[in-house]
Amino acid sequence: MRYIVIGAGAVGGTIGARLHQGGHDVLLIARGAHYETLKSDGLRLITPEAVETLDIPAADGPVPPRDDDVLILATKSQDTIAALAGWPDSLPVVCAQNGVDNERMVLRRFPRVYGVCVWLPALHLEPGVVAAYGHPYSGMLHVGRYPQGVDDLAAQIVTDLGKRGLVARADPDVMRWKHGKLIGNLGNAVEALVGHPDGMATVVERARAEARAVLDRAGIAYNTPEEEARVRGHQVDARPVEGVARGGGSSWQSLARASGSIEADYLNGEIVLLGRLHGVPTPVNEVLRREANRHAREQLPPASMPLETLLALIDERCAAESR
Repeated sequence: MRYIVIGAGAVGGTIGARLHQGGHDVLLIARGAHYETLKSDGLRLITPEAVETLDIPAADGPVPPRDDDVLILATKSQDTIAALAGWPDSLPVVCAQNGVDNERMVLRRFPRVYGVCVWLPALHLEPGVVAAYGHPYSGMLHVGRYPQGVDDLAAQIVTDLGKRGLVARADPDVMRWKHGKLIGNLGNAVEALVGHPDGMATVVERARAEARAVLDRAGIAYNTPEEEARVRGHQVDARPVEGVARGGGSSWQSLARASGSIEADYLNGEIVLLGRLHGVPTPVNEVLRREANRHAREQLPPASMPLETLLALIDERCAAESR
């Protein structure tokens, strides 16, 4: 099979690099300066163990398909629909993305869709360069057919991913893991807005408490942090990478790159949507969704909002919803 990685950033670049190192045919899809650098100089993969430059083919858009192509979609959720434009719907799509709405969006057009719960700490800020901090493996990936099940292709993808530098697991209920990851990702907006001051963990926990209440009311299953710790163990521990400080996660990186957009509508906004559908107030996640989008739109740098300002906005929203 040929793996076509659409969105060769932090997650996609690491997955593509590891598949390439495992001996698989890989094509990276990127845009702008990142694509130009990949095309001319290759992908520079920096890990706690080594710095390697990999000569992986790259393109900046759809290419003539092969019958054995598999699309690995690793863009942010807000880019999902645009990223798949031009690709034939006969190809399987593997959603290696945060959030839980991508698979549903993709299934409208593509009949074969697979979900991946991604645990993979990585950074992409410089064209042609990806830093993957996980050790001894760069990441752990749960893979399953959407909406449920494990078929032959899912099993093959798991085998291929596990050949070099990644741990992969087949799971027939992959969306349960993705909903658990969604709860964890609600802190992304907090980190992007305020950084890591004392007291930020309290805001994160309030957002997650809203999420658990919403998911419980909706009857949606999710794994617990304790279950994640048992499965993950110390297989993907974040280690320092020489010369590349890890500023923050994916939302922090969106603000650092001044990309103009952020994934908050599909993380905190997913909880807001479910809360509205099931009659559960979600003021903390609404403020985080709104403010993260504003900071992205205005191209404000990460950690530029004082925690006190964020807390005041949340208190104001909570008071308004209690009236």
